[in-house]
Amino acid sequence: MRQNTADYKYLFLHDVPLLDARAPVEFARGAFPQSENLPLLDDRQRELVGTEYKRAGQQAAIDLGWRLATAEVRAERLAAWSDFVRRHPEGYLYCFRGGLRSRTTQQLLRAADIDYPLVEGGYKAMRNFLLDQLDYQCAQLPLIVIAGHTGCGKTELIQRAARALDLEAIARHRGSSFGRTGRAQPAQIDFENRVSIDLLKLAQRPGPVFIEDESRLIGRCALPPVLQTAMKGAPRVLVEEPVEARARRIVRDYVNEALPRFAGSEQGPAAALGEELRNNLGRIQKRLGGLRYRQLDEQLQAANRELAASGSADAYIPLVMSLLTEYYDGTYEYLMEQREGEVLFRGSYSEVEEWLVRDYSL
Repeated sequence: MRQNTADYKYLFLHDVPLLDARAPVEFARGAFPQSENLPLLDDRQRELVGTEYKRAGQQAAIDLGWRLATAEVRAERLAAWSDFVRRHPEGYLYCFRGGLRSRTTQQLLRAADIDYPLVEGGYKAMRNFLLDQLDYQCAQLPLIVIAGHTGCGKTELIQRAARALDLEAIARHRGSSFGRTGRAQPAQIDFENRVSIDLLKLAQRPGPVFIEDESRLIGRCALPPVLQTAMKGAPRVLVEEPVEARARRIVRDYVNEALPRFAGSEQGPAAALGEELRNNLGRIQKRLGGLRYRQLDEQLQAANRELAASGSADAYIPLVMSLLTEYYDGTYEYLMEQREGEVLFRGSYSEVEEWLVRDYSL
């Protein structure tokens, strides 16, 4: 029989499957990438038991919990847990603190002749471990920041690197007002947990870790302050590309490659994408000013019509060039002024790529 564990590092390094017995509302606030929510108590039951605990103490709460666990409820829970155990015999279960709910889940499983170990300290201990690791790895890991204006290819270089922390992939967002990917962003705690786990894994081998220069927010996900500080002082590689080349890359990524995401739209892919682009432009309306916003919106609508009529995205290029020079470049230059790390290399995308291959086996 496998024993309970407090080896949190092993759990995260090996992506060990975890049965999360907390209520769905707790899971939604924050969990771990390898966890699956199969609660002992649903949200309403948890609320009732918590109220009883405050009113009459622990034993009264336990008694209420058992009354709520009708034969039908127990059968439903056991079926879900048994399926998880069958699929993940190497896994563990946990609740918030590794206490009553974990041990009750174990007890119910054992009554069905299933022994399954729990994580001592539960979610809270694992979360604290990851927060401690985040602090430690940000202080210890040698980071190299890939920097440059919007559209210069930073993300592509990060995705090619063997040792990189891809913040935009974790956040499921490309980091600008137009950065939605069609996938829901993770909760803030989930984002932080994944960043910490990825850094922990990267720390198992020596060498620098590449990271894309980002502002504080990637969509709604905020970079942990300790990571912001580490990035601010880290050495940089600057990617310098002409504005038209950057605009063409952006149109490729945000229009051509985004179209398939709208394939099932009733109004058609081009119209649905065009509507999203207009909504995104509206998010920076105040910063652009009323007159300039209306001019760019008219230009955007013309490009949307051209895309729908001919399938060509070329009409977006001058619009994107205007947005880069009039808005995004100034914003990024302000961000660059806050950076303190030395510049290791600067050049075009192809020159940076060649340098990285030569010096870091990208």
